Amino acid sequence: MAKNSNGLLCKLGIVKSPGAPVPHRKHTKDCATVDMPAPAKVTMVMQQHIGAPCAPTVKVGDEVFVGTVIGDSTAPFSAPIHSSVSGKVVKIDSILMQNGSKAQTVIIESDGQQTVDPSIKAPVINSDADLIKAVHDSGLVGLGGAGFPTHIKISPKPEVKAAIDHLLINAAECEPYLTPDVRQILEDSENVVEGMKLVAKLLDVKYAVIGIEDNKPEAIKLMTELLAQVKIDGITFKVETLPSRYPQGAEKVLIDQCTGRQVPPGKLPSDVGCVVMNVTSVAVLANYVKTGMPLTTKRLTVDGAGVNKPMNVRVPIGTSIKDVIEFCGGYKGAPAKVISGGPMMGMAMASDDFPILKQNNGILVFDREEADLSATTDCIRCGRCVNACPMNLMPTKLEAYTNLGRTDELQKLNIMNCMECGCCAFVCPANRRLVQSIRLGKGLVRNASN
Repeated sequence: MAKNSNGLLCKLGIVKSPGAPVPHRKHTKDCATVDMPAPAKVTMVMQQHIGAPCAPTVKVGDEVFVGTVIGDSTAPFSAPIHSSVSGKVVKIDSILMQNGSKAQTVIIESDGQQTVDPSIKAPVINSDADLIKAVHDSGLVGLGGAGFPTHIKISPKPEVKAAIDHLLINAAECEPYLTPDVRQILEDSENVVEGMKLVAKLLDVKYAVIGIEDNKPEAIKLMTELLAQVKIDGITFKVETLPSRYPQGAEKVLIDQCTGRQVPPGKLPSDVGCVVMNVTSVAVLANYVKTGMPLTTKRLTVDGAGVNKPMNVRVPIGTSIKDVIEFCGGYKGAPAKVISGGPMMGMAMASDDFPILKQNNGILVFDREEADLSATTDCIRCGRCVNACPMNLMPTKLEAYTNLGRTDELQKLNIMNCMECGCCAFVCPANRRLVQSIRLGKGLVRNASN
């Protein structure tokens, strides 16, 4: 039996799988992606990844094209920003991010032509270093939500790389409503496979595995057939069918399910021999290697009872949420809540003027019934949140110590290990805002350590 094989034991029914049986609500799974025309303007945020923010490389009045670099940084832990439209830079401004910080923006007025930058061409790749540089130049970050710069992820130190034997492609897409990853597989399977091959060879792994939840049979069948045709000496390509139980797409849960390995607190996937990438990330990588077109668009699911035409749509990065909703037929009455992302880990938006970022994968518009605006009641100490937590934390205690501002206790209870999946809040009969409290608690711990 595999070491630390809790994932295997769950599959065998010996232990209860963590997480929560959230409803799937994949209403748009059969909706082919529709391309949205360029909006009148885009707002390009200079912080679209974990790490150092970019600084604008253009000024007001400059003409730009699709793919023009408009933001960059000399810091290694960063990724360049490219214009998603052709037109003119009309303003350099700032914006309040969802985490409360400020970021610079480059606002571009579109000319509607979508003229591609004449410098765009496929990169010349003759070595691993060439491929890593190409990934950096593409502006690629983790597209599943985290925004980790991809060139950093695929260039571990030699001693770390030597121990990596698994490349795991995350196509679980466990959040309710969201379907852009399954559409990526069904509509762009060639680039998914090519991207897997590129990274698997670069990292010299033994296994390249794509994990897909069992509620996506068409994607499982297609990828099984395609990967069976891939023949690279020393590398086994396969599909891992995952149970449809949230949060299978969480990095540490995916590793457990696919390999039986558990990532210790404070450690990274590479510490247990794994590199995890989102399925859309590898497809974008393959497309850049073939065409030289950087990351300028994002496929989103737009859904919820508050929007007239739920669909999957590919939009220029920097498009406002308002413009995306208008493309999808507009609001159906006054929305009770607009969420960027999925209902479990997404962020409720204060304004629909906020622009689409690289790592956005959905916009949900809820009416009052879907939004579930029920009042919070007292905790009844039922323990459901503890049973549901994939990281074996104690959400009620974390909430209590956050309210008291006791950072020492929060650290002892490993608050920073929380992945903010939302399982605790979902199963809570008292409707307590546990995830929000834990996020605040994390902020208290960070501030106390500065």
